[in-house]
Amino acid sequence: MKKILHISVALIALIALTSCAGDTKPSIQYMPNMYEPVGYETYGEYEVFPNQQEALLPVSGTVPRGYAPYEYPNTTKGSDAAKKDLKNPLKVTQKNLDAGKELYTIYCAVCHGDKGDGNGILMQREKILGIPSYAAPGRLITQGGVYHVQMYGLNSMGSYASQTNELERWQITQHVMNLKATLEGTALLVPEAEQESVGVKTHNEQTH
Repeated sequence: MKKILHISVALIALIALTSCAGDTKPSIQYMPNMYEPVGYETYGEYEVFPNQQEALLPVSGTVPRGYAPYEYPNTTKGSDAAKKDLKNPLKVTQKNLDAGKELYTIYCAVCHGDKGDGNGILMQREKILGIPSYAAPGRLITQGGVYHVQMYGLNSMGSYASQTNELERWQITQHVMNLKATLEGTALLVPEAEQESVGVKTHNEQTH
């Protein structure tokens, strides 16, 4: 009896396996392109695309996700306009100042020095020479100018737009402005929550 039961189970399993053999497609496909997608090779030529070119340019005016357009061009005129008109949109907070100091240490201090005096490690080792202090006479350093230089670079300094995002560049700018103020002995950017405690009037207090 057990032998007959074993044979029966084996037959049922065999029938189940053979009934599915070779039938890899469903009898009805809803939206068949989802079941059988067409693969296109990058830069391949296909009739379904304009000019038979698969790698199409983005639509005019397209902005990459996470990218903030920057309206000041990499020209002398653009730099002058940024220095004059571009302002830091970030609030002065301890979080932003701390982040700016950390980012400055990573990207900037190697050349400009921890104090912004132009005496970074590369300057000390004479790998790069002639880096001026942020407080050097005749230098016009503004928030917009600092940001603009990070975007495009200046002279031997390259652009840092690929290493930092918009928020980080403005945080670095806050720290640079405080380094400049420290070197010059002028007023620092103070976090808003601390302004009253250090005797600095807020904007609202100044207007009343």
